[in-house]
Amino acid sequence: MDISLARTFLEIVRCGSFVAAAERLHVTQAAITSRIQSLESQLNSTLFIRNRSGAKLTADGEAFITHATQMIQAWDNAQRDLPLLKGFSDVLHIGGEASLCTPLILDWVRALRRELPEHSVRAEIGDSSTLMQRVEQGSLDVALVYQPEYRPGLQVEELLEEKLIQVGLPGQTEPYVYIDWGESFRRQHDAALPDRARAPVTFNLGPLALQYILEAGGSGYFRSRVVQSYIDAGLLEPISLAPEFSFPTYLVYSRQRKSAMLDQGLTLLRALAQTSQDWSQRWDPMI
Repeated sequence: MDISLARTFLEIVRCGSFVAAAERLHVTQAAITSRIQSLESQLNSTLFIRNRSGAKLTADGEAFITHATQMIQAWDNAQRDLPLLKGFSDVLHIGGEASLCTPLILDWVRALRRELPEHSVRAEIGDSSTLMQRVEQGSLDVALVYQPEYRPGLQVEELLEEKLIQVGLPGQTEPYVYIDWGESFRRQHDAALPDRARAPVTFNLGPLALQYILEAGGSGYFRSRVVQSYIDAGLLEPISLAPEFSFPTYLVYSRQRKSAMLDQGLTLLRALAQTSQDWSQRWDPMI
């Protein structure tokens, strides 16, 4: 099927009418109508009901949104990956949440390039739900997430068992800074510390909150591996009698799309995860 048909379909969904989609795609309304008629003929389905207000999706049209999106993503991925770079035999697509960028994903990419030089690597950062969806669709080989969704065909493996601990700037542990580590953390945190459920400063990204506390003072919950070097250096201190929360990191990949390349990549990652190292997330590009 011509991929432009799927793109046209999704543009009509976004715009709400054939006329608006034609303007966005810089083609005539007749061309839009012809593409949708061709698509409906190939699918043996009616996708839109047209009326004065625009175009309304049928039940078949609603169902086709997911398929059209996956088709376009697959095509876009193929265009990015092919032809393979000269001297490379394959591409490994990996993904992870933002807080895992440094050092784990960065170290993993280094190890992959060192140990599997014949494979190129495409690393992407995103939210957990998007990463899980992309693994399920096949546009990512593997993803690192904190709160996986258990779906048919996906292998969910605990990679790291970590804790969230409360630390603060010595001599200036107020105000309390709330870091949103996801639904599970919110539920446990608010049950254990109801008086801290609302805070004067809130972040949804750990590294940003950590930099804020180091510069402006306060306290909050962070991954134990990340703040340990700061504690050792006296830059942060653990908050006495503060509850700790479990916060494991999970590896997610497809059980159906295993390969020797992926197996080698996962072996490298598991070894890295067990290696003691500085997880402080400090960026010193000039050093």
